Amino acid sequence: MEYKDIANQIIGLKNADLILRKKLIEKGELNKGYHKEMKKVHDQNAAVLNEIINEIGYPTINKVGEVANEAAWLVIQHAIGQPDFMKKCLRLLEEAVVAKEANPVNLAYLSDRIAVFEGKAQRYGTQFDWTEAGELSPQIFDDLDKVNDRRRSLGLNTLEEQTSIIRQQAKTENEHPPADFAKRKSEMEEWRRSVGWVK
Repeated sequence: MEYKDIANQIIGLKNADLILRKKLIEKGELNKGYHKEMKKVHDQNAAVLNEIINEIGYPTINKVGEVANEAAWLVIQHAIGQPDFMKKCLRLLEEAVVAKEANPVNLAYLSDRIAVFEGKAQRYGTQFDWTEAGELSPQIFDDLDKVNDRRRSLGLNTLEEQTSIIRQQAKTENEHPPADFAKRKSEMEEWRRSVGWVK
């Protein structure tokens, strides 16, 4: 590991995110829109990580170790109000995966998240949201058989199995579908435009 202090800093960013998430779950406030405290932490974490990337390049396993490499991915994955940063990191993560210096599963999750925010079909079925019927389901994807083949190639379970897990997790965390689906969908579209995911 080349950058032990930076590794610890990145792990600290992840921990700040998860501590706040746990607090919001306990208060029942996690899924009432994009919570302003969560947004603040996500944006601050992205800014710090961007400075780190500008200094040392992508925080690969070789540079910061496996734990901090995973932590960096989580920070990137949660930087949803920063499209340029997420897309920059996607390119760097692709290079790191080719060099076997990052987890290809993380690349699948990040590429899917960006695709969904841009209104495109995801390739691995990693991103879920509530449907009008009040069920957590995979967001738009291209073809179920192809998605499951891609998932298997990364050692992931099938999309059907993952859907069951995600729905059970939502129950455990006391998540509920939006009271007004149309309103939430409209607010989500406005948010995507406001931060630059779509024009």
